[in-house]
Amino acid sequence: MNFLSHFYFERNNPDENMVLGVVLPDFIKNAQKDYNLYPLKVKHLFNAQAQQISMLKGWERHIEVDRIFHSSHFFQYYTNSLKQLIVPICEDSPVKPFFLAHIGLELILDHLLTVNGVISINSFYEQLGKADQSALDDFLRACSLDDTTVFFKFLNNFISSRYLFSYQKIENISYALNRICMRLWNNPFTEAQLARLTQQLEIFKQSIQTDYLSVYSDIEKELS
Repeated sequence: MNFLSHFYFERNNPDENMVLGVVLPDFIKNAQKDYNLYPLKVKHLFNAQAQQISMLKGWERHIEVDRIFHSSHFFQYYTNSLKQLIVPICEDSPVKPFFLAHIGLELILDHLLTVNGVISINSFYEQLGKADQSALDDFLRACSLDDTTVFFKFLNNFISSRYLFSYQKIENISYALNRICMRLWNNPFTEAQLARLTQQLEIFKQSIQTDYLSVYSDIEKELS
């Protein structure tokens, strides 16, 4: 799941450090794709500070939510459904249709949460802004990330840019997908392909509109 879908499960959580921890695994990968941190293997290192304990709880929640989501019938069914819509777009592209469908589903879920007012993007950013960055620096260094400069540059830019508000427009979902693909492939899509992708995403969005919240309900039942 993507940022806002993870926040969905913490939307009423007053603990800003846990909220940060919930999206921290994805933040790490976005800041530097070759970062590999495993805090759950060294839990004992975080017992002395309440803020770090919260971050660790959030990290653990992220892993569990992703595990449930990726093994769900919902994920399998709708990833395949979106894949069928976008296969023609990928014919003259290096992008793998399943990869695009996987990430596309996650971004469309975030899009629907925002346009339907299920979660507040402002609340998400407010929580991130209140999190303890000194404790976070200690957390990352305990995970063997000795130079945290690149990460904090990413984090502070993420917070200040308010980028996730762009998810409210479907064409920006295509743009975000293209940016993600550019990390793996050169020139993944032409402008014409991106326009077609936006059209197919709109069709897919309409098809999932009445059912998308079911996956959140199912995950919440398993978490509890």
